[in-house]
Amino acid sequence: MSKEKEIKFEAALGKLEEIVRTLEEGDLPLEDSLKMFEEGMQLSTLCGQKLDAAERRIEILMKTEEGETAPRPFTPPDRDA
Repeated sequence: MSKEKEIKFEAALGKLEEIVRTLEEGDLPLEDSLKMFEEGMQLSTLCGQKLDAAERRIEILMKTEEGETAPRPFTPPDRDA
């Protein structure tokens, strides 16, 4: 999985599903299975982060100080913190 190119959620989820199917078949050598498992864990983490970010954006869009629904700019959290 390349760090240089941002992978879309749908692509990450599709690749994760493919990895799960392959691992469930159990036809791979142990070393290959471990590599696939590691990639799957990275994809799972990525998908979780993207879902968390989407949830935060939705929450921002849903509420204003007056309790009304209106879009507002989204500022992602500082990843270095």
